[in-house]
Amino acid sequence: MQLRSSRQVDASSLFQWGCPHFPSDAHAESSKTWLTDKFTELRLLLDEEEMLAKKFIDKNMQGALQVYREQVESCRKQIDVMGSLSSRVWGISQEPNPVQLLQAYTATEQEMKQHASLGELSHPVPLSFEPIKSFFKGLVEAMQSTFQTPLDVRLKENINCQLSGSSSTTLGTLLKTSPSPERSLFLKYARTPTLDPDTMHARLRLSADGLTVRSSLLGRLGPTPAMRFDALWQVLGRDCFAAGRHYWEVDLQEAGSGWWVGAAYPSLRRRGASATARLGCNRQSWCLKRFDLEYWAFHDCQRCRLRPRDDPDRLGVFLDYEAGVLAFYDVTGGMSHLHTFRAVFQEPLYPALRLWEGAISIPRLP
Repeated sequence: MQLRSSRQVDASSLFQWGCPHFPSDAHAESSKTWLTDKFTELRLLLDEEEMLAKKFIDKNMQGALQVYREQVESCRKQIDVMGSLSSRVWGISQEPNPVQLLQAYTATEQEMKQHASLGELSHPVPLSFEPIKSFFKGLVEAMQSTFQTPLDVRLKENINCQLSGSSSTTLGTLLKTSPSPERSLFLKYARTPTLDPDTMHARLRLSADGLTVRSSLLGRLGPTPAMRFDALWQVLGRDCFAAGRHYWEVDLQEAGSGWWVGAAYPSLRRRGASATARLGCNRQSWCLKRFDLEYWAFHDCQRCRLRPRDDPDRLGVFLDYEAGVLAFYDVTGGMSHLHTFRAVFQEPLYPALRLWEGAISIPRLP
């Protein structure tokens, strides 16, 4: 009886004090978010590899076409020369004096022999794309072979390889994956979205190039456009994204202690300060928020606490519309993943900002 009570105390203490090996929903969600980030990176790597392979084919094709063009031009010149020689031979054939005819023909014979090998000057250019097709066929087969093995078996084999100090490099040698996302992978989809002054709160000021929004002590006078936020210091981008992949960055060095960075549907409410108008507090918007030294990811009033290693001076925002991915990165000193939202987007998405003080800028990307 005493042993049973002791076991019950030990079991309850696990829940009370927390066991480092006890499974939790938070740990599972964190792992799935990490996987989402890695699969996004893998898709970007595959897209880059596809682009490089197609460029390789185009480059070789253009090289072969250039050789053929040069050969065609050479043939045209040879045809002109042969036409001239033909005219000269015809003229020689009209010579009535046999001796002069023979002398003229002998003088022209060497030049005729020199240009008689027209067919030898043109030759096919060897062009084959079988090596690159074979390479990527091997890549696909290697991946298919790997994926045919059940995941739990692969994980067990990987652990055994790590313990034995060896590792499989079959896929690693075919596709050069990196341990963290490379900014260059995202810059292929670089955008520099400008901000829309018609949506901007009256206490905000927009730079001439439409890339920097700044808070102001005084509001603007005049009527309030229907598209403008009348209570919250928010602004939407002028350009929307309704398909494809897009990446932009947001500079926060002058943003002060409070800022919101995200994306929103055009149906986001513009009147009042209720949750239906606040960035991240409804189904029409997603954002990362900093306030009082705390960082949060917000959507539909659901929030997730973030703990970046350092205060981000610049955020990177990556949107894959069809895949339903909206990911945020700290790009201050690298490419550190902060949070990824998953959704089935129903409307075009506009870059969205909210300020508490200071200024927020959208830098021009290469």
